[in-house]
Amino acid sequence: QVQLVESGGGLVQPGGSLRLSCAASGYNIRFKAMGWYRQAPGKQRELVATIFSGESTMYADSVKGRFTISRDIAKNTVYLQMNSLKPEDTAVYFCNTWPPAAYWGQGTQVTVSS
Repeated sequence: QVQLVESGGGLVQPGGSLRLSCAASGYNIRFKAMGWYRQAPGKQRELVATIFSGESTMYADSVKGRFTISRDIAKNTVYLQMNSLKPEDTAVYFCNTWPPAAYWGQGTQVTVSS
């Protein structure tokens, strides 16, 4: 059974940092492209970062240079290091395969506010 458990969100001031984690079970992330997505209130869910099976990465323009996606194959976990956070980064963050599968985890709330 596929399960994705996101964690690491919280309240942070503008300019601060957070590291999100996504523990996957039910499949091996080694063989899949994985992505971090976010959904802000009243907006559609958007893809912000992707890591491919060859370890190459891709980022949305809005987070390029500030966010870094990585993964630990041994732990079957995907990470998102977020630096220089802005209020517009406030959203619920989810991980999933890329393209996304039907199952979504509960996400983790990130709030950037002074």
